[in-house]
Amino acid sequence: MCAARDQHFVVDGPVQNGCPGEAVTPPEIFLAGVATCGVELLQVIARDESIPLRSVSAQIDGWIDREHPVRTDVMVFNGARLKLLLDGVTREQADGLVEKFKSR
Repeated sequence: MCAARDQHFVVDGPVQNGCPGEAVTPPEIFLAGVATCGVELLQVIARDESIPLRSVSAQIDGWIDREHPVRTDVMVFNGARLKLLLDGVTREQADGLVEKFKSR
């Protein structure tokens, strides 16, 4: 059981680590945090610049290459890819928002 402020949620380890695997895992929580921060930050940038962003959604994937670990002492992602879908803006506005997001 994890807590953040007054919210509580269950986090579990993966089955291959000997855990029940009945809830989201720490790596999944990490990726979800990165994706939701991206969505929120894009909304803030759009609002601050008066860009009519209707909605933002994100899809994130992370991967671990066990044959080429980043570190030998702890398992970490080799990489991650964040895909952002912006609605209500032109391609030029979307590209500008993403560039500002990437520079933060």
